[in-house]
Amino acid sequence: MSNESSLSIDELNDRIAILEDNIRQLIEQAAAASGEQNEARVADRINQQNDELDRLLKIRESRQKK
Repeated sequence: MSNESSLSIDELNDRIAILEDNIRQLIEQAAAASGEQNEARVADRINQQNDELDRLLKIRESRQKK
């Protein structure tokens, strides 16, 4: 994690878009994954990306209220 307090709204939006694309790709990988280990690894990564996305969305929302 980096210091998002120094990011502009446009930079936050870019990072959010990247995370959304990462999640989409991971979901595609999960659909194609075979084996319990692979599925678990992809599911963990999806959860991490979703957590980061939620965090950035909250930061963006709080900044837009100001």
